[in-house]
Amino acid sequence: MFEPFTLKDIAKALGLSTSTVSRALRDTHEISPETKKLVLEYAQQINYRPNPIALSLKERRSKSIGVSLSEVANQYFAQVVNGIESIAYDRGYHVIITQTHEFYEREKINIQHLASRSVDGLLVSLSAETTDTAYLQNLHQRGLPIVFFDRVTDQIKTHQIIANNEKGSFEATEYLINQGCKRIAHLTSSAHLSISVERLNGYKQALAKYNLPFNEAYVKYCAHGGMFQDETATAIKELMNLKEKPDGIFAGSDRLSIGTLVVFKELKIKVPREMIIAGFCNADVLDLMSPTLTSVRQPAFEMGQIATDMLLNLIESKYPVYDFEKKILDTSLSVRGN
Repeated sequence: MFEPFTLKDIAKALGLSTSTVSRALRDTHEISPETKKLVLEYAQQINYRPNPIALSLKERRSKSIGVSLSEVANQYFAQVVNGIESIAYDRGYHVIITQTHEFYEREKINIQHLASRSVDGLLVSLSAETTDTAYLQNLHQRGLPIVFFDRVTDQIKTHQIIANNEKGSFEATEYLINQGCKRIAHLTSSAHLSISVERLNGYKQALAKYNLPFNEAYVKYCAHGGMFQDETATAIKELMNLKEKPDGIFAGSDRLSIGTLVVFKELKIKVPREMIIAGFCNADVLDLMSPTLTSVRQPAFEMGQIATDMLLNLIESKYPVYDFEKKILDTSLSVRGN
């Protein structure tokens, strides 16, 4: 079992008391320059690192933040994490990342473990299964700073940061309409998720603007947001079995967008000749794929940066914070495959 060096080890090796070693490492004025030099050189030689648990008990701060998100294999969330780390490490905080894989129970276990390890705050993007946020409300009421990003809830009064999902989905649906599509289907995640609600609204607004009827049969909810390819395949096959098949598809997430391309390839339906697809997707590989799709890109890196800055400001505030902000970042439409 690995045993890191302790203050006692340094004290024993140098023939000093542990309190003297501790004060020398903290550069206090009571210790002579010679003793400080001796202690610091030896600590560097053995690669001594202070015990973070002991420090957190003493200072009541661990200098670490927890992150709960769907999965880092998703390009969008990977970009968010890069943004989070770019701010956190510059400000002296460690980042602990947990993945829900779209399961509520896993999310709950992960976050409760992070809280028990005394993280200073949480950045949370809710799982596709999450409808009950009582455990998060409890942690927040007990004083744990929380900031929500991407998939948010209004059940907890705190900072939120999201993309302009309605605008993005409106533009993607409008693009399909301008390509001549009249029967546009929408693949989305769980109906209760904030991103699902907002993207469905944008889709409906575009249909209404161009006097196209909204057909509930063209909306397919994937309970885990396309995390499992069978979900996407089942949804698309149901759409293609309709009497009036769709001639365009708007996919509401990275997983669903890529998964839709895969399913149509398996069905030997040519994209975009026989089916035009647009969707939310931050995957850089889209530019290399054939067939490809027109995508709504979210400022994921910026979202991670701003969310982290919001959280660290809450953590470091000397006074209680009562004014919270919901920040909405703009999206962009990348047209491909014409």
